[in-house]
Amino acid sequence: MSDAPRKPAAFRLDDPEVVVAPARADDESLRPARGRIVVTQAAEPEPPTVVPAMASYRRFPWGTLLASALGGLVLLGLGLAATQLVENLYSRAEWLGVLGAVCAALALAALAAILVREALGLMRLRSIENLQSRAEAAIATDDRGEAEAVVRDLLGLARREPRLARSRAVLAGHLGEIIDGADLVRLAERELMAPLDAEARRSVAAAAKRVSLVTAISPRALVDMLFVLVTALMLVRRLADLYGGRPGLLGLIRLFRHVIAHMALTGGMAAGDNLIQQLLGHGIAAKVSARLGEGVLNGLLTARLGLAAIEVARPLPFAALPRPVLADVAADVIGRRKGDEEQGDRGA
Repeated sequence: MSDAPRKPAAFRLDDPEVVVAPARADDESLRPARGRIVVTQAAEPEPPTVVPAMASYRRFPWGTLLASALGGLVLLGLGLAATQLVENLYSRAEWLGVLGAVCAALALAALAAILVREALGLMRLRSIENLQSRAEAAIATDDRGEAEAVVRDLLGLARREPRLARSRAVLAGHLGEIIDGADLVRLAERELMAPLDAEARRSVAAAAKRVSLVTAISPRALVDMLFVLVTALMLVRRLADLYGGRPGLLGLIRLFRHVIAHMALTGGMAAGDNLIQQLLGHGIAAKVSARLGEGVLNGLLTARLGLAAIEVARPLPFAALPRPVLADVAADVIGRRKGDEEQGDRGA
């Protein structure tokens, strides 16, 4: 006997012909008689099984405690040595003790000023990183309120740059006119970041040229390594100052570490196929000596580090403006080296 679908019908629940059956009526005695209307109760869903979350195990920071304790001991030792020195100077002559106390006070004041400057530099770097992440979120979500807050913070950051006075005025006049949050952030990037990006590219190109020239004529590999390291640090510092970071020593170390991490993530540390193709495409491998080719390679790697530093130190992501690529600087560096080679050939 086939179970044909029944037509829709209306009935009352208090009708004696209506029988309410359990959800699973496996027993024959529980099944209603024929001809009656059967209403089957729906089975209640079982509550979901709650799996207790594993307690996260956090290790005690023994390394941080060790570094803090050693630092405290060093500071206490330096303070005790300075105190004993001043006391010895007082025992010899009163004016020597006064001079020693004045020098110690000046050193302590200078140390406090340096610590404050380093703390402010770290705070500025964190604010720029936070501003960049907030701008990316505002572009992704098209949040008008968050975009306006980002632009106002960016205007406050660019307040110290006289060259951006006209751009700040133009951008401030459009704050209440643009509805979309993403468009507002892109407008801020075009107005405020375009002149800074142009100067940043010139700084990267100049540093790459210096590294390429010095490493091409330097007789010692140690001199090459020191010059490349100093130039890279100065370039990162220059770019951070350009975009408003102005880091101290600790901030520069932190920023340089972030730049190296960014290069490692983007595959910029190795001279890969693209870089070799650029060199071979300009005829470097067939025309120049190994030393000159090494200088060009070092210059291109310095340029790659500078481009990574631009992306890290920039307070806004690249959304409206094109991201700088290695080919822009490579053409300049390789063109310079080819010009030097042609001059050397004509001189010979």
